[in-house]
Amino acid sequence: RLRLHDGKLIKDRRYHLRTYPNCFVAKELTDWLIDHKEAPDRETGIRLMQKLMDHYIIHHVCDEHSDYKDAKLLYRFRKDDGTFPLSKDVKAFMRGQSIYEKLVSMEESILKVREENSVKYQRTFLGCEMIDWLVQEGEVENRKEAVELGRALLEHGIIQHVSNRNHFFDSDVLYQFWINFRRRRRLTELLNENSSRALSESPDSPFCLRKLNPDPGNTSFLSVQTNKEIKIVSAVRRSSITSLAGNSNPYFSTTPTLVFPPVAECNPKSVLKRPVTNEELLSPGAPYVKKTLTIVGDAVGWGFVVRGGKPCHIQAVDPGGPAAAAGMKVCQFVFSVNGMYVLHLDYQTISSLIMTGPRTLVMEVMEAIE
Repeated sequence: RLRLHDGKLIKDRRYHLRTYPNCFVAKELTDWLIDHKEAPDRETGIRLMQKLMDHYIIHHVCDEHSDYKDAKLLYRFRKDDGTFPLSKDVKAFMRGQSIYEKLVSMEESILKVREENSVKYQRTFLGCEMIDWLVQEGEVENRKEAVELGRALLEHGIIQHVSNRNHFFDSDVLYQFWINFRRRRRLTELLNENSSRALSESPDSPFCLRKLNPDPGNTSFLSVQTNKEIKIVSAVRRSSITSLAGNSNPYFSTTPTLVFPPVAECNPKSVLKRPVTNEELLSPGAPYVKKTLTIVGDAVGWGFVVRGGKPCHIQAVDPGGPAAAAGMKVCQFVFSVNGMYVLHLDYQTISSLIMTGPRTLVMEVMEAIE
């Protein structure tokens, strides 16, 4: 957007006796994307701009077109007309970016390369140092507000504990900025977003207790009963990651042939006896213990179902699958996935993280103490 302003592609334009401020012509922008190597061809340029529309970043000046057309139509960045939706997530991201920029611009910044347990981490700071700095710079009124801000940044994936084992505290615990806001991102990265979210919308498994080679009238699922017991309806196998994600990863090239008995649906009702909040899980003295599970996926997945959100929980586990062998149990809460803190995410997002991650899955879960 700023580059387009500098290049005068964004400017006030007159059309049918009306002036539209701060807008651009779609066809001219597509030309610009190709000329500046942001897109290899017009088709890719159109797909990129459609992504920006889908994310509520740009829109047609009169909102008469919901899609991006490579034509002499006027579009505008929502930040230029005040219609950009400032959700809680966006506000947290922008606050984190602002703080990061101030820190890296300082001569004696608290952001440094530090070592812990023989591992070097970039962009690190101590929790108490950050709180001192936030108060001194007037970013917050007091230390309590600073802790709340730090927790919000951590829960939105902007900062994290270096080994991802602690929330944010006013102490000498080491944290780092997880996002490098100064890394130049190319627009084409938008097209690499995983499309597996649609797969996880099903009331059946989002990614792992799904039937193989689906065809009508030939299914096999785990049936999750309301009394928390898992009834095996048939020989349950986990879904083929190759068929779900549409990739050709050699790890998942084998597709076993199974014969499926009559239909058995997965009951989407939560197996939890009652809702549990993040505050309850993380409060001092809470009756929960954290466990680290290393799950090596086989040819057809990992063998569990995750449900809910903020926090997510394990809804079902295939007794014969890798997850069960690693110690996963129903009703555990998902704390982190491959080193990323996820208590603040929904199950669709966690499913996408798992689907796009490595074959060996490292998960931290929180389990109620009996």
